[in-house]
Amino acid sequence: MVRKFAFTLALLATARYALASSVVTNVDAPQVVERKPGQTANYTEVCTDISGAISPESVIYPGASRFQELAGHYVVSSSQDSACVVEPKNSTDVGRILKIVGRTKTPFAVKSGGHASNPGWSSTKGVHISLNGFRTIEYNAIAKTVEFGTGLKWEEVYAALDPHGVSVVGGRVAGVGVGGLTLGGGYAWRTNQFGLTIDTVTAFELVKPNGEVVKVTEKSDPELFFGLKGAQNNFGVVTKLTLKAFPQGQVWGGMLTYAIPDTFAAVASAGAKFSAEVKDPKASLLSTVSYFNNTPIINVFPFYDGPSPPAGIFDTYLSIPSVANTIKTQSFVSFVTSIPGEELNGKFRGYFLGLSVPEYSDSFQQLVNKVAFDAGAELTPKSLVFMTLATEPFHPDILKHTTSPSAFPFTRTKMYTPFNLFLQWADPSQDAVFEAAIKKMRDTLESALVAEGHKDVKTAPLYSNYALWDTPLNRIYGSNLPKLKAIKARVDPGNVMGLAGGFKF
Repeated sequence: MVRKFAFTLALLATARYALASSVVTNVDAPQVVERKPGQTANYTEVCTDISGAISPESVIYPGASRFQELAGHYVVSSSQDSACVVEPKNSTDVGRILKIVGRTKTPFAVKSGGHASNPGWSSTKGVHISLNGFRTIEYNAIAKTVEFGTGLKWEEVYAALDPHGVSVVGGRVAGVGVGGLTLGGGYAWRTNQFGLTIDTVTAFELVKPNGEVVKVTEKSDPELFFGLKGAQNNFGVVTKLTLKAFPQGQVWGGMLTYAIPDTFAAVASAGAKFSAEVKDPKASLLSTVSYFNNTPIINVFPFYDGPSPPAGIFDTYLSIPSVANTIKTQSFVSFVTSIPGEELNGKFRGYFLGLSVPEYSDSFQQLVNKVAFDAGAELTPKSLVFMTLATEPFHPDILKHTTSPSAFPFTRTKMYTPFNLFLQWADPSQDAVFEAAIKKMRDTLESALVAEGHKDVKTAPLYSNYALWDTPLNRIYGSNLPKLKAIKARVDPGNVMGLAGGFKF
């Protein structure tokens, strides 16, 4: 008999069940106000329709105590004033909601964790669907898989799995929702060992735009399974994910803070050395060159998937004088939650922007410092709150952990790391200034890579979770676009998901 451990984050027992069939349910037609086909409704009427179709307590209006909690985002510029927030309790509810917004042509949004920085990607002036109710976690010790709801954040999943000595390949910092990161691709602390998050997915519970709830696997629908691995929300609403579980013991890691300007060049060189020389797949690194409170600073987050790293891996960093060092042997969830970032959650405006970097030379790392510190000084009078440029080195073979095709990246013959630029500011009147600034920084760094001989970086796959809203689709999906459009036409012929934000085919 398959032994399963079922639990919720509220530590309440949940019913154990086996997900054996491909089709879970076909949603009955909800009892709502009848309108002629194609007839639109005002948003308040649609909210009323949804209230009657699922339950009044699931529909929350502006001014209610939980409205902002369910509709808010990490950066406030991503949020919009929705007519209502709907908090479905199960996939059947989601199906009924999709049928209503599809029939009435009502704009809607779907929010997992709320870390998307593109305005309108997971927010709307219409109906805002919060996945907060999808919070169950079920660990199958025999199959070595974990099924969990898309209303969770990664640290919640890690904490629930920690007593069982396993974990999954997911987000690297606290506060990130499991849904958006996975559907965009997903880079993790253990990507060098196991690949991208999507490379470890075995099943998606998907609510199709027509309301049907299905379990999508590589066997049940290989084309749709391919599309869900990296094509975001184009095919419906994913309410549960099933990922492979891997053994997880104590890890070594923490934060090194460098604030003495004379050390910055040495830290940059250490990053280039680590990227070029460290081959141990258990070692990983995140380095952020930041400008905060009118002060330049570099934070490095070394990670080793074990109680201590072999000599030589992080020695260069450790030899450079730092003003703070929190490195220790600890649980994986303790390490992830120790990384700062949530302090600025929901307080300021902000944009992410990505860059595809094939390798980190010393000259490129030095330029990252200069670009960040020059821009920080220039933008501080414009209400800059925080800025960081994140170096994310990975091994060149991370895309070879699976032979299963995926929507992202559109080529696996060469690996490009997902370098990230992030700006936060306070004054809404400066939005255009910060958009221009982050693009200028990107262009400067990209031109330097081209000058180093990496002429393909301007056409290389770009990680969608770091892509600005005006990024051309071919930069993200490239040669996969025709196939993805065909899948979209089959699964969503009425283009219901076109009513939601995101990169649309």
